Amino acid sequence: MERSKLIAILTGAISVILAIAYLILVQLLDYRDMKPAPISEFEQAPTIISVFWQIDKITEV
Repeated sequence: MERSKLIAILTGAISVILAIAYLILVQLLDYRDMKPAPISEFEQAPTIISVFWQIDKITEV
């Protein structure tokens, strides 16, 4: 078997293994019981409102 063909098969196999491992990892993370954090855990940060106006002059040439 040619070396380039062997490398292509090897990289394809590695790609398939990584894809299957990724799918398994996503499924495991999806099965976790995710509960939202209680609202009392969040601190009320001060709200900052910023308004920026920029008016460009239009000059005639």
